[in-house]
Amino acid sequence: MVTITFPSGEKKAFQKGTSAHDIAVSISVGLGQNALSARFNHHTIELSQPIENDGTIEFFTWNDPEGKKAFWHSSAHILAQVLREFYPNCKLTIGPPVEQGFYYDVAFNGKAPSESDFEAIEQRFLEHASKKHPFVMRRVSKEMALDYYQKENNPYKIELVEGLDDENITFCDHADFTDLCRGGHIPHTGYIKSVKLLNISGAFWRANQSNVQLTRIYGISFPKQKYLKEYLQMIQEAKKRDHRVLGKQLGLFTFSTKVGSGLPLWLPDGAALRQRLEDFMREAQKKAGYDFVITPHIGHKELYVTSGHFEKYSADNFGTIKTPDQTEEFLLKSMNCPHHCEIYNAQQWSYKDLPVRYSEFGTVYRYEQSGELHGLTRVRGFTQDDAHIFCTPQQLNKEFKDVIDLVLYVFESLSFKDFTAQVSLRDPNTPEKYLGDEKQWEKAQNAIIKATQEKGLDYTIEIGEAAFYGPKLDFMVKDTLQRKWQLGTIQVDYNLPERFDLTYKGKDDQLHRPIMIHRAPFGSLERFVAILIEHTAGEFPLWLTPHQVGILCVGENHQKYAQKVAKSLEKSDIRTRIDMRNQTVGKKIREAEISKIPYMLILGDKEIQTNTVAVRKHRQGDLGSMSLDQFVGVLNLQIESEVSSFENNNLNQ
Repeated sequence: MVTITFPSGEKKAFQKGTSAHDIAVSISVGLGQNALSARFNHHTIELSQPIENDGTIEFFTWNDPEGKKAFWHSSAHILAQVLREFYPNCKLTIGPPVEQGFYYDVAFNGKAPSESDFEAIEQRFLEHASKKHPFVMRRVSKEMALDYYQKENNPYKIELVEGLDDENITFCDHADFTDLCRGGHIPHTGYIKSVKLLNISGAFWRANQSNVQLTRIYGISFPKQKYLKEYLQMIQEAKKRDHRVLGKQLGLFTFSTKVGSGLPLWLPDGAALRQRLEDFMREAQKKAGYDFVITPHIGHKELYVTSGHFEKYSADNFGTIKTPDQTEEFLLKSMNCPHHCEIYNAQQWSYKDLPVRYSEFGTVYRYEQSGELHGLTRVRGFTQDDAHIFCTPQQLNKEFKDVIDLVLYVFESLSFKDFTAQVSLRDPNTPEKYLGDEKQWEKAQNAIIKATQEKGLDYTIEIGEAAFYGPKLDFMVKDTLQRKWQLGTIQVDYNLPERFDLTYKGKDDQLHRPIMIHRAPFGSLERFVAILIEHTAGEFPLWLTPHQVGILCVGENHQKYAQKVAKSLEKSDIRTRIDMRNQTVGKKIREAEISKIPYMLILGDKEIQTNTVAVRKHRQGDLGSMSLDQFVGVLNLQIESEVSSFENNNLNQ
């Protein structure tokens, strides 16, 4: 017998060799029908896998991210199967699940598919799915795997196999199709009831621009047809909210090929929006005891050698910067933390001085491949609301929880109400990816889990998602379209204090290492603004929006009164924009609606005579005439309501 522990803590004995699926059925018939994947002792397994040892088990359905991951991973296998049938000479490479769906990268020798071929591929896909072919994993030797792909003349799979250990190579079979795979599938193809191929793009083999360019085909699948219909409706709404379109429409930012790909230029209204976000964060951090610092955009190569970024992060860096002095080499700053370590090192510290909290809106530069750039969400130059806390081991728990409160304060202030926490840990199977020793990592990981539990956060654990210098707590936020974004991160780091020889004098008069907390509630301002645009459809809270009021003159003889009204509003800290163009009021109103200006003041003869303003609200229409004082009261009441909703949040600062 084996003892199985469930997430609730309940334990139950089963005959050794009982499959994960049969264990699910023993809980309930419904779970047996709906379970798509399972995790045993924190490792993904097949539902058909026999359980041979004691351990903990979790089951995932379509409602869980892990369930969708298995569903879409399995769908990628079927897509590969169909592509091989339609294009026998193609060479398959990799096909993983992604946040929404899956893709497969393929080398087509000859004609590649186009979007006009999608319907035929989808139809054949569903024909295969309906036959309920089981996904079956089998272990093979390295020799067998190499022989299989040498016969197929597939250099991509051969390269993958050559990088694997002999005892860790598995194939997945379904129907008459076989693929190199680590596992994590739904029980059989029949669970898939609908599929949609989304687009085709280019992708370099192994994300290396020096390698051959492959064809990447994206798709998405669902267990019910109605889910596909809902998804396509969401896609249409997402197009309306695309931050690249709205950013241009609202005059927030632009790009220039002369400046360079992935380097955004903030226009006046976008810069004003961004500045208010910075002011908001500065005020919150000031209350929380942070000191503000400024560091250069470049650093000596030796700085990043010391931090480990040159070794572990070199693929994401721009090339070295040469100077006339041949002994000097600099790098564009990819992280702010090495600079902050050197600021800490500029003086001696006592335990009485700690914690020390350094905050900076620091611009960093990372090389993203041109094909990966996407508006403000994937750029090459961006500004982080970065901070680093240097504290004693005794202070770590409180400091970490205080940062959690700050992140939640940001979410509350901008109406991001649906989120989960993800504890991102080190993968013990790939120690070469990380700095530091295992004991330090264990301490850091346990500290994060403890603080997360004490704050009562709903969290998941992801192995292998840690930063190279430490584990982290990432916040996964859903926007109004239920799309998930990673916003806000907190990391515990024992390694950089060691590498930079950071110290403080303890009560025992001896030198000790501080612990370092990295944190960025916004993440990057560029990406945060992009997500905020799409979350709000460009209709920002009144306290944040670039123009709170648009003043529309009926005619030229009303401009003087409009300027008087604008000056009066500006004295009340209300942001205005006057439209004095020689256009009809109807056209001005339509354009103000498109610009999503919250309030419009229509000024004509009547308003001048009565010393009033005719008020119109975005998407609601006319509110009638009122005195300027009355209108200011309306705006202030709305702003106070918005601000109090998040200022009353329980922020421990």
